[in-house]
Amino acid sequence: MTDSLGHRLKLAVIAPSTNTSVQPEMDDMRPPGVTNHFGRIYLPDDPIRNDADFEQLMVDIRASMERCIEEVITCDPARLVMGMSSETFWDGADGARKLEARMREVAGGRPVTMGSDAVNNALRCYGDIKRIGVVTPYMPVADKRVVGYFEDCGFEIAALEGLKCASPMQIAYTSEATLRDAMIKVDGPDVDAIVQVGTNLAAARLAGIAEFWLGKPVIAINTAIYWDALRTSGINDKIQGFGTLLSEH
Repeated sequence: MTDSLGHRLKLAVIAPSTNTSVQPEMDDMRPPGVTNHFGRIYLPDDPIRNDADFEQLMVDIRASMERCIEEVITCDPARLVMGMSSETFWDGADGARKLEARMREVAGGRPVTMGSDAVNNALRCYGDIKRIGVVTPYMPVADKRVVGYFEDCGFEIAALEGLKCASPMQIAYTSEATLRDAMIKVDGPDVDAIVQVGTNLAAARLAGIAEFWLGKPVIAINTAIYWDALRTSGINDKIQGFGTLLSEH
């Protein structure tokens, strides 16, 4: 038998309980016959004032993540989607491979889509991308991890702007004007593409607009994650309103 609403694809998406951007953005990108089923990783909205606070945030995420997966896969999805990004960058490309393998095991052998790998795959759709500008909501300790992952994948970070958001929930309070200014700050004539990471930064719509005035690919991580989950599941619908990744690739 086939699910009546998700007759093409059912996705299980996990995100921190403080995250208010992943679910609405991914639901806006959802093609007909595809359904998103969200599980919440318990995460207190503690202040993030420094690197030590961010390290504690990572401890809190890890403490609840596997239980969240075990709960959400009871709806029998075809794929697990990691709607949180910091953990997927944390230990470089090798760490991402190990994390994917562990998450696949917890998800009962189902394939897994992760933010780090999704952005890597998205960038490679655009040809010879070498130098990237990166925008994050993170503290420096996490920014270094993001840089390490992309360097492992063969990219050079031309510029990075970490917004140092004050708490997990307050990441979502970041305005499009602030994101616009950050994208402009990390851009330059030697930058081949702009990447935004941090799934609670609502940048999917803005990234599509920014491609017009920057004249280059602008990859929002929620768009990359959802695009990767669809394409690797055999769903090739072209979706408008979120940039060229979903509309052309």
